[in-house]
Amino acid sequence: MKTRQVLKKMFQYFLQGLIILAPIAITIYAVTALFNFVDGILPSLIQKIFPHLIEADKEGNTIKIPGLGFALVMLIVILVGYISSSFIVSRLVELFDKILERTPGIKLIYSTLKDFFEAFAGDKRKFDQAVLVSVESADVWQIGFITQQELSEFGLIEHVAVYIPQSYAFTGRLYFVKRDRVRLLTDISSTDAMKFAISGGVTHIEDEHDGKK
Repeated sequence: MKTRQVLKKMFQYFLQGLIILAPIAITIYAVTALFNFVDGILPSLIQKIFPHLIEADKEGNTIKIPGLGFALVMLIVILVGYISSSFIVSRLVELFDKILERTPGIKLIYSTLKDFFEAFAGDKRKFDQAVLVSVESADVWQIGFITQQELSEFGLIEHVAVYIPQSYAFTGRLYFVKRDRVRLLTDISSTDAMKFAISGGVTHIEDEHDGKK
């Protein structure tokens, strides 16, 4: 009997440890994989374009400096974000943007990726209006995000476009829903609402009033 209790306790501790370590391990693995991927391709590319910047060994292989590729990518992204705020550069970016959006074939890929990233960040961020939406039944509600307030081009005057994310996935579904079936969430942030939806409802939503007590 005691042996069974000990094994049961050990199994409980194992599950508890797994719950603690699994998210940490997966996060570290994902970041490390991205880090190594960028470090693996960027130095070789720079060495081919600017052979004097990065040296090669006797066999012609690029000498890799840990973190150099990742640091360069971060620096380039920050630099582009900084200089894009200037008037002249912003006009050039807009011109290049229009060219890509009007180029057949490239237009579909570029505009889709651009809208996807702008939906999560930037001045045109779309997922900033968290709502409860009733789609399938009047008594069943789902967390969603209003992406379009006007749908007159679809012939729907009383509807709004609501994106509903799926749990444990980067996918979701778009619905055109009547306004009276949508409730705006005001007590939680859009970020907390997204985390709650993607986690399947297991993520704890922090109470903004906790810090005031």
